[in-house]
Amino acid sequence: MPAPVVWIVLGLVSGVVAKLIMPGKDKGGIITTVLIGVAGSVLGGFVGRHFGLATSEGGLSVLDFATAIGGALILLLLFRVLKVVF
Repeated sequence: MPAPVVWIVLGLVSGVVAKLIMPGKDKGGIITTVLIGVAGSVLGGFVGRHFGLATSEGGLSVLDFATAIGGALILLLLFRVLKVVF
């Protein structure tokens, strides 16, 4: 599987994990959280690859999973902050 597809699939899981780590009532519910997870996972994958933290192959490692969850958490936090501001 090409790396972007892996990050998208991993994003589905990382979105749910991010929601479990940072619970709360979000507008849009689980669908929004999963989409934020996918975006965060892809973003985390690109940033992780840039800094040598994530693999560039199609496989997965624990570091890839942590990077995906980190990206999802950051975007979920950003989403909540922007929701409060606007």
